[in-house]
Amino acid sequence: MSTHFKVQSIEDKARAASLSTSRGCIQTPVFMPVATLASVKSLDPFDLSAIGTSIILSNTYHLYLRPGIDVIYEYGGLHKFMSWDKPILTDSGGFQGFSLERFRQIMNDGIQFKSHIDGSIHFFSPENVINHQERLGSTIMMPIDVCAAPTDNEQDVLEALELTTKWASRSLKAKTTKENMLFGIVQGGLFESLRKRSANQLIEMGFDGYSIGGLSVGESKSDMYNIVNFTTEILPNDLPRYLMGVGSPEDLVECVARGIDMFDCVLPTRVARNGALFVGSGRINITNAKYRKSESPIEQNCKCHTCTNFSTGYLNHLFKTKELLGYRLATIHNLHFLLKLMENIRIAIIDNDFKKFREDFMKRFTPPDESIRRKQKELWLNSH
Repeated sequence: MSTHFKVQSIEDKARAASLSTSRGCIQTPVFMPVATLASVKSLDPFDLSAIGTSIILSNTYHLYLRPGIDVIYEYGGLHKFMSWDKPILTDSGGFQGFSLERFRQIMNDGIQFKSHIDGSIHFFSPENVINHQERLGSTIMMPIDVCAAPTDNEQDVLEALELTTKWASRSLKAKTTKENMLFGIVQGGLFESLRKRSANQLIEMGFDGYSIGGLSVGESKSDMYNIVNFTTEILPNDLPRYLMGVGSPEDLVECVARGIDMFDCVLPTRVARNGALFVGSGRINITNAKYRKSESPIEQNCKCHTCTNFSTGYLNHLFKTKELLGYRLATIHNLHFLLKLMENIRIAIIDNDFKKFREDFMKRFTPPDESIRRKQKELWLNSH
């Protein structure tokens, strides 16, 4: 029985719970804004606290390259370095082994990277990745893994899974502190038999929580939802479940319904910087001419800093003139939208009203076209 994760309410598979960490308690379901390089782009920690952020995600691979693990360690850890006193989950660099395919070589004992910055060679093993995260002072650590592409055949996915499992065992043995949690990462692509194999092997090892990796990498939404639903049926009920790299509003609602507790994604901040803003009906493009003279906020009932102080017409002007303030205000709004969505989902689960909440949300919220979503994902992967 877990002592750090307490499920408070369940409606079908949707869960409202609390995750106790060395840096405080996190109410789930939760969305984690991404601070890849110790910064959520255009925001500072005070902005994040003001919109209700309880945990952020940073990336070990990128911090290793710049400014360096030793530099951050000498500052007293990542929390002091970036002036953030709440929990931080650090990704291991495993996903960069997928997205930076042309710069890496997967070996039996780890991943060798050629730096995308200066071409220098670096080796990430299960052991040194855990050591890096312990020195960063990560609240929740991730082991290095191998992420397969949705187009890979079953044999290739199996080989990736076997390395992931072997490295997970080595990561557990390398962990030296009790303050840091370590989650296992379930791989297996779109093959249910491999997902089951991966999950069962990791459960036997005994992690503090379980992540589902290798999704939102180009597969269809229906395939993602099916694998999420299948995998959560296997994972323990008394430990947190984290779906990696997923953050569109409709996916958050649908995957909470399938038993997920934690999410992260660069999507809300990235699309904000391109002028795409979340509203109750879907997304709007703030650069459209129709908003040029609008004196209304982005959304009438939104209580974020942006909507309570600035007009849509002003944001249109900021984006048209490429003023930096526009990126900050748009990012605040999009993250506030997602964090408020997660808060409302949690309330609905506790009130045993999530089924209706989900139906109402999906009726009014129109996601971007699937082909556009795939193209956006392709562009993002190519840039990383």
